[in-house]
Amino acid sequence: MTIKKTTLLAAALLGLAMGPASAQSAQSAQPAQQLERIEPANWWVGMMNQRLQLMLHGQGIAELKARLRPYAGVRMLGSQRSDSPNYLFLDLEIQPGARPGSLQLELQRAGKTVLSPAYPLWARAPGSARRQGFGPRDAIYLVVPDRFANGEPRNDQLDALGDRLDRGNPSARHGGDLAGLAQHLDYIAAMGFTQVWPTPLLENKQPELSYHGYSPTDLYRIDPRFGSNEDYRQLVARAKALGLGFIQDIVPNHIGSGHWWMQDPPSRDWVNPGQPYLETNHRHSTVQDPYAAASDRQRFQDGWFVPSMPDLNQRQPLLATYLVQNAVWWIEYAGLSGLRVDTYPYSDKAFLARWSAAIMAEYPGLTMVGEEMSDNPLMVAHWLKGRRNADGYVSAMPSMMDFPLHGRLRDALTEPEGRGYGVGLGKLYEAMMNDALYPEPARMVLFEGNHDTNRIFSALGEDEALMRMAATVIATTRRTPQFFYGTELLMKSPLERDDGVVRSDFAGGWAGDASNGFSGAGLAPAQREFQAWLRRLLNWRKTASAVHGGSLVHYNPLDGVYVYFRADARQRVMVVLNKNKTETPLALARFAESLAGRTHAVDVISGQRHELGSSLNLPPRSSLVLELQ
Repeated sequence: MTIKKTTLLAAALLGLAMGPASAQSAQSAQPAQQLERIEPANWWVGMMNQRLQLMLHGQGIAELKARLRPYAGVRMLGSQRSDSPNYLFLDLEIQPGARPGSLQLELQRAGKTVLSPAYPLWARAPGSARRQGFGPRDAIYLVVPDRFANGEPRNDQLDALGDRLDRGNPSARHGGDLAGLAQHLDYIAAMGFTQVWPTPLLENKQPELSYHGYSPTDLYRIDPRFGSNEDYRQLVARAKALGLGFIQDIVPNHIGSGHWWMQDPPSRDWVNPGQPYLETNHRHSTVQDPYAAASDRQRFQDGWFVPSMPDLNQRQPLLATYLVQNAVWWIEYAGLSGLRVDTYPYSDKAFLARWSAAIMAEYPGLTMVGEEMSDNPLMVAHWLKGRRNADGYVSAMPSMMDFPLHGRLRDALTEPEGRGYGVGLGKLYEAMMNDALYPEPARMVLFEGNHDTNRIFSALGEDEALMRMAATVIATTRRTPQFFYGTELLMKSPLERDDGVVRSDFAGGWAGDASNGFSGAGLAPAQREFQAWLRRLLNWRKTASAVHGGSLVHYNPLDGVYVYFRADARQRVMVVLNKNKTETPLALARFAESLAGRTHAVDVISGQRHELGSSLNLPPRSSLVLELQ
């Protein structure tokens, strides 16, 4: 609804100037008061947290007095006003006995009801509080929706949102949407993935670079160029029917400069100061460094990420509650299995502790994974639940993206083998020791690449053997694996960072594409082969209990060969990486404790049977995943 320009405050001042009779005439001529929005737009009965904060926004709304018509099990605790006259915050309590229905709010002026909005209370989906998140049993498929598939061309370009469609421009919108994603969920499931993580889907009303979604301008609305809120909910339900969970990418640190708050902030301290513009120093270590200058620490957390991303002040109590509720709302509304949390350390540290604890209290089995884009495992471990930090900081985050191991894996495969403990595959061996820092290493998400890294195929020199080694480690080590869309097609990128090219269109996602990654038509032989190889590996992984939760024992890499074992009571798996360019005999005597008397093994990709005698002949530049029999 359109907000009228005449405010109640202006009318009151006009009345003082004109006298009682004239003021009465002016008020009677004034258009009816309106609400632009209530957020969140609905809530649910039976939530663990019985408190609910409503944000009402409308011209001059703060001047009205709010009350709640009697409703069994629900009561209004009070209301709060902020600096802007156009916001009113209502605090409700929804008791355990409350039933679904419609609350009736009354907004009054001088004892007369001006507005009487209804507020819906919904029933929760069965088992909602007990939902299970993702973990080492899963394999995550990361997609950039704008670049994956265009299923509904009619929503490609909406003038009201700006940022024109141009597939020839790597930084413009290309038209991928929820309909395209829905059309290819069966492909994702058939590849062996069990979770889908799209980059943010919320409205990004920005003049440029809106396609990636990290500049949200409405925290309760799916961008119409992707589809609607209901389209999203139906997509998640359809995915669930195929055995796929959905992970929502969420950004509590900042908003887009086109967010409607920027035209009328609820309070002066809602956004950290942007004038004069102060950009964050991006120095992540200041949050944990005991010697960091306070000014450096403040600039890191309060500075803006870029000029188009205003930094939210999560120390503002009303905003902090808003952000907690927003995350809970999307989990409940869409039926999510988890959250991926962008720019995690940039948010206020105390807020993150409260935010993570509140969400996990509501959904104890949910998984959230945070982005701490650092290769320092100490910095990453700091944010994890169960971590005993020197500064006493307590977090409830169950998982973080494993940037340290991601980097060491790439280094281990590209660096030539040689003497020394930290050379070549030795880098990977040494890096695994960092698991001592993580309370639950298997819940850490290990990835070959994402939307902020170059494509791994290019980083590995377009070497198909190294690609198989990288994918083998990601799928079989003690982690939750994540693969970036198009990795299965050996997609390429420049070695230097070039976001638009890294996030290129998936082949076959648009009518008229020369090749099709979904059907295989037009793909090069190497693409088809790697796609089929990865599909076999991930589908085997679905039933590999030793990989899901078994122990890991690895052996010091020798002569270009790295060996490790995964084992539980049901299964024993041997993984061998051979970087040598020639066939290599592997003496098996040193692995006797892990072979545990097994006499043969089956290659999970080829089905070939291997006798486990005194040695095992390794093909040149190979990766073997052997199920011991």
